Amino acid sequence: MNENASLVAELQRLVSTLESAIPAPAPKPDFAQGQAFRWRAHPHGGYLETVRDLSPIRLDDLRNIDRQKAEIRRNTEQFVKGLPANNVLLTGSRGTGKSSLVKALLNEFSADGLRVVEVDKHLLHELPDIVEQLHARPERFIVYCDDLSFSDDDASYRALKTTLDGSLHAGADNVIIYATSNRRHLLPEFQSENQQAQYTDNGEIHPGEAVDDKVSLSDRFGLWLTFYPNSQDDYLRTVETWLGKYQLPLNAESRLAALQWAQVRGNRSGRAASQFARDWAGQQGLKK
Repeated sequence: MNENASLVAELQRLVSTLESAIPAPAPKPDFAQGQAFRWRAHPHGGYLETVRDLSPIRLDDLRNIDRQKAEIRRNTEQFVKGLPANNVLLTGSRGTGKSSLVKALLNEFSADGLRVVEVDKHLLHELPDIVEQLHARPERFIVYCDDLSFSDDDASYRALKTTLDGSLHAGADNVIIYATSNRRHLLPEFQSENQQAQYTDNGEIHPGEAVDDKVSLSDRFGLWLTFYPNSQDDYLRTVETWLGKYQLPLNAESRLAALQWAQVRGNRSGRAASQFARDWAGQQGLKK
């Protein structure tokens, strides 16, 4: 009897161990309440994690990028209304509002059914699975890839190329891709690749295959928006906007401090302006 009891106890322990080793099913996305989602890896296939702490930033908060703001807003409005729209690549200087634009667009159009799904670069090979989960939904989804760039030997960019414009499938008309990058062509470019170009007798240039392959990725984004460094006046106007969020003025004292802040950081970006305003507001709060 004792042997039987011991055997039963051992079997129960083994069953418990096996059950604990089996991953829990992937959670279901909360499409009813969620406005933004993040794609997560899972042993049973990836899943959409609902993002609860959304950024409150609005389009009016973003300064000195009026042309880029108008273009991407128009493209997004076309998409939300079911009209033809392009995938968008936002490139240029760091801290100039590329990522903030996408967050602001969600706040602008969420009431019209817009949703955002953020995908990390290392999970881009799962884009077909993501689109498969979204295509039957009534909402309109921006698949968002932030700070996108690839190393020279990184083949994962081919999954993005195929999803953008290369698959035999027609894709989903309720899914569009927005990506931000500091590189216009998303991949490193080398002088040796330019030396592969062919030149005909009449002066016509034919790029080498390596260059052509790299350019073909960015070419699949229909709308390119480039962001440039701020001038000092643009930077100070942005500082003034962010200080206004804390009910603080841009006066002689805060102006000097803002310029010193930018000098130390080595740039006059909108991000630097926002960070200065937060620091300045904290300092003023301590003085009170």
